[in-house]
Amino acid sequence: MPPSTTRPYRETSFWLDSLVESGLDDLSPRASLDGDTDADVCIIGGGLTGLWTAHYLLEIDPTARIVVVEKEIAGFGASGRNGGWASALFPRSAAALERQHGRAAAHAMRRAMIDTVDEVDRASRALGIDCDYIKGGTVAFVRSAAQEKAAREDVAETRRSGVDTLDWIGPESVRASDAVGATFDPNCARIHPGKLVRGLAASLEARGVRIFEQTKALDFTQRKVVTDKGTVSCETVVVALEGYTSTLHRTHRSLMPLYSLMIATEPLSEEVWDEIGLKHGQTFTDYRHLLIYGQRTADNRFAFGGRGARYHWGSAIRPEYDRVASVFEHLQKGLGDLFPVARSAAVTHTWGGPLGVPRDWHATVGYNPKSGVAFAGGYVGDGLSTTNLAGRTLADLITSSRTELTRLPWVGHVSPRWEPEPLRFLGSNAGLMGAAIADVEEKLTRRSSLAARILGPLTGH
Repeated sequence: MPPSTTRPYRETSFWLDSLVESGLDDLSPRASLDGDTDADVCIIGGGLTGLWTAHYLLEIDPTARIVVVEKEIAGFGASGRNGGWASALFPRSAAALERQHGRAAAHAMRRAMIDTVDEVDRASRALGIDCDYIKGGTVAFVRSAAQEKAAREDVAETRRSGVDTLDWIGPESVRASDAVGATFDPNCARIHPGKLVRGLAASLEARGVRIFEQTKALDFTQRKVVTDKGTVSCETVVVALEGYTSTLHRTHRSLMPLYSLMIATEPLSEEVWDEIGLKHGQTFTDYRHLLIYGQRTADNRFAFGGRGARYHWGSAIRPEYDRVASVFEHLQKGLGDLFPVARSAAVTHTWGGPLGVPRDWHATVGYNPKSGVAFAGGYVGDGLSTTNLAGRTLADLITSSRTELTRLPWVGHVSPRWEPEPLRFLGSNAGLMGAAIADVEEKLTRRSSLAARILGPLTGH
């Protein structure tokens, strides 16, 4: 394909670029919708939520007529840009879930998330998708007295609940700079998200799902999706836009697009990785409040990201917001602070994109049989595995199957809408500033941050 067609998409992220570089996928757009059509199910959004939903619908009914409409190409959004953590993390903490829904429901949600980490592997293997899946767990480094207090409280809480597993690692086994220990969560796998989402799209197409790319959804109503290339009449509409949910007028204030940015380094030698102490399949973070996340990729790079990019007025989403030089510099410095040996590693890729944040930081999956409209989203960056659980749950809801999944507490949850501007702009950016202040406060006082305690109820804790 000519560079004008393929190059913009490969620049979306390291993950998509590596597919082109390795010859696995040239990212050529599929055909657009060409006039009106009909289907049993029309899915808005070609990311993992929509694609997993289509997959599990076909598992229940192989004859289902499914259409996916995608503004760019499958995997263009967060599904092809994320940190590659197939984890059991849910944006709302276990303690917050228990306070809101009760102990039994909270534990059921946690067990479902833990099981989902393995289901991603099972399902992708069954489809013949090699997405570099290794379940190596997550190491969360502890680098201050305040962080150690928080970490030990997390370990105690998981032991009390008896559902999750979280172990304390002493300083003798941790090699990150200034680390006084770490926690280890075995319920996380390292994957290549580009391989997963693009492989899933190809498998669906081979089974008869019609995926129309470069087709922009303009609106949806009962039994209908209106696009810039035609209208899809259907029995069920699935809204699966996550960070791009705000681009539709009807759902503009349902989720706020918050940007997260990433860098990838050149491949590092085995000797360097031995010094760093991270095994293949391991992901890592630490206990700071302004979130960071990383992994050792299958080809021995660091893929490292974090928050820090500001929210933009009116929930605006623009290509130039994907790259913020000051945030990339902050990430490179942060990686070097954690692992000094990485300071000499060249950064080969920089990218970013929006994720979806609900007002109460509570992810949602739901279906209204009267209107025929289904929705899932609000993962706040914890979506790589949660999308799979959403797809399974939506398939059960749409086919009127009563299962353990349809009884989970996130089913039918309705988050409040975000405030209109300027309140949304002021509040979201104040929260970002508050997380940064909390980290500085803990460094100076060596105590748990007051700012973090104030922010806790606003961030799902």
